[in-house]
Amino acid sequence: MIPEPNFGWTGSVGEVVLGATRSEGGTRSRSYRIGGGTTLPFMEKERTFPSPLVVFEICDDPLYWSPIVNDFCGDLVHDPAAWAKTAETTYGADLVRLCLTSTRRRDFSDIPSLGKTTEAVLASTSLPLIVEGSNEPKIDSEVFQKCGEAGQGERLLLGTAEAGRYRSIAAAALAYNHAIIAQSPIDINLAKQLNILLKEIGVPRDHIVIDPYTGALGYGFEYSYSAMERIRFSALKGDADLAMPMICAPSDSLSIKEVREADAGTRDAIAVEWEFTTSLAAAIAGAEIVCVRHPDTVKRLKAAFAALNTRTGGA
Repeated sequence: MIPEPNFGWTGSVGEVVLGATRSEGGTRSRSYRIGGGTTLPFMEKERTFPSPLVVFEICDDPLYWSPIVNDFCGDLVHDPAAWAKTAETTYGADLVRLCLTSTRRRDFSDIPSLGKTTEAVLASTSLPLIVEGSNEPKIDSEVFQKCGEAGQGERLLLGTAEAGRYRSIAAAALAYNHAIIAQSPIDINLAKQLNILLKEIGVPRDHIVIDPYTGALGYGFEYSYSAMERIRFSALKGDADLAMPMICAPSDSLSIKEVREADAGTRDAIAVEWEFTTSLAAAIAGAEIVCVRHPDTVKRLKAAFAALNTRTGGA
């Protein structure tokens, strides 16, 4: 038996709870406590914290989505509620991430509809929900307030806070008790700075999930991997400002040249391979959550995590 490595780490990754069951004041069928790691992923002698969670991403306007996914999922892409339900019952996702792509339209003004969409998705699936906002500073405040209110009691994960715009999302998270995705551009110092800013305005440490930003494998992911490892090392060495779980969304993999220009007969397989490989590497680097868009990637990842757990003696 290979001896368990001893790096002299004394710290651990903090925990964040996502989703709320009925006994916890929500309506989800399950909740997740992510984080808690005391070493690198898949290296512990006995697994004391869960495998990385696999999130399936959906949107409310497929015009701004991968045509590969649109073709594969068919009419579902026009019905976020039905799409979310299928992610749970057919694709086998652990969570659903609703991306409000309709806000990218230049003529968009119907913010109340975003709350209704969030409510419809929550009603259609019992999985915990991540809501990705507008990415438009002019309407951020209204969008996050509306979606935060729609998910009150469900412990959503709201995205995305950045150094230049974090107060609006923080206000919604604090008002309705949701967690926040804190994204920085592949830099450990910027990640730490953003976490400090969020904590200074009242966001608890156990409501913050770090997004170090992720490109596709071969398109900058190597820098993301390095940043993620440094963040994890710092947490395990006791840096409380970086001791938060991480989330990665390698969905850019579906827009790279090798996938876009693949032959029609092979592009789904190539898309899944690229998304899977990037996501698996992110999980090994320390991501507690990985987000994907192709349904077949979900199955591949869950099988891979199960195999890794078997090899390390975990459950």
